[in-house]
Amino acid sequence: MHEAVRGEKMSTKSRIEWTESTWNPITGCDKFSAGCENCYAFRMAQRLKHMGNPKYTNGFELTLHEDCLGDPTSWKKPMLIFVNSMSDLLHKDVPLEYIQKIFRVMNDCPHHIFQLLTKRAERLQEIANEVTWSENIWLGVTVENEACKKRIQYLKDMPAKIKFISFEPLLDDVGVLDLQGIDWAIIGGESGPKSRPMQEDWVINIKHQCEKQGVLFYFKQWGGTNKKKTGRTLLGRTWDDMPEIFYAK
Repeated sequence: MHEAVRGEKMSTKSRIEWTESTWNPITGCDKFSAGCENCYAFRMAQRLKHMGNPKYTNGFELTLHEDCLGDPTSWKKPMLIFVNSMSDLLHKDVPLEYIQKIFRVMNDCPHHIFQLLTKRAERLQEIANEVTWSENIWLGVTVENEACKKRIQYLKDMPAKIKFISFEPLLDDVGVLDLQGIDWAIIGGESGPKSRPMQEDWVINIKHQCEKQGVLFYFKQWGGTNKKKTGRTLLGRTWDDMPEIFYAK
């Protein structure tokens, strides 16, 4: 692991539809499962490195940015913040002590809501009782195909107030889902070069199960090489359900 030269000091407005801003006290990762094959973060990190961005001197090597840890404390406007959009908090090489530092920052910023998303759900058991799960922390796992459904059970066992599943990139029909204890589902197709297609019936299957089990449904995109062209309309409309947002004062 490497330390970065310097980090972001201003909030970064996100183009991800289900959040408002990003905070990256960690950057870099490696491929872990099928959903990682065409990783957007890898492409972006390489681009930023070539542009001379000092935070990406190491490209997509796992890098801890200690100097970015306190950034959310200076952001006075309450925001939805996606944590580590350019990495995975639970990567095996991120020390528990560093994860605890990130959680302490989130605990100390109740005016923000922090959204954590991981593919490495097995490690959730390791950190479950080693951090404080304040109510402003939302926790999610990525489920890109049926083989990854086991991640849902790890999520259910966690004490986070809001639990969500990101079915993105959705690569296959995920079959029958047990969504008891899950608050929110995000569905999206893969986008960018070499993107793999998503079928409408896979999406409808998840939508029907969300409706039956009382889970909020958010359709993010169809994806493809031109995601703006394919859009995010499903069955003639957009679907933007999200958990209620309560910012502490």
